[in-house]
Amino acid sequence: MTEPHPLEIHPLTPDRLRDLAALFGEGGDPRWCWCSYHRGGGSTAGRRDDRVETNRAVLEDATRTAAAQGRAPGLIAYRDGQAVGWVSMAPREDFASLERSTVLRRVDDQPVWSITCFVVGKQHRGQGIAAELLDSAIAYAAEHGATLLEAYPVDTAGRRIQAAYAYRGPLSMFEGAGFEVVERRQFNEKSPVWPIVRRPLRKRR
Repeated sequence: MTEPHPLEIHPLTPDRLRDLAALFGEGGDPRWCWCSYHRGGGSTAGRRDDRVETNRAVLEDATRTAAAQGRAPGLIAYRDGQAVGWVSMAPREDFASLERSTVLRRVDDQPVWSITCFVVGKQHRGQGIAAELLDSAIAYAAEHGATLLEAYPVDTAGRRIQAAYAYRGPLSMFEGAGFEVVERRQFNEKSPVWPIVRRPLRKRR
């Protein structure tokens, strides 16, 4: 079997939004949510098809705002010129839903960057793309001054991830990249457990 070509991973900039749109357009939740829910402006009400333009505008605005600040709202992975993966990452305060959340409330007052979402194209899953994006996200955050990186993965306990939770990434992937569980929380005793993981970073010179 022929080995897939190496990935190229780049910060999302306004000129790459068309590539991200093609990836999200492959279907599933990314097609309508546009990775906007955690950014606080994403629409969750009404028909999914009616939310697309609103949610897309949220991420496009976040991309332009971040670019003006010298950073990106996430990273996009390419293979053979095609966008095949995405990771959403930014200072935690960029994600308004985290700041409002009961389950994902702040652990402490340390400044952190948060990883909230992964998307991998349907034809490219099972090839380690999310893990490569995670490694690149660690490096990118360090290069841009982050000293602590946080995420909210799903603990699969060795089971296959349900599609509805796959966007969070598996706990095992984060642990393999040097993250440690700092808390486990539930909204109530019947709700899912959310691990909160962290990895300290060294600033890049």
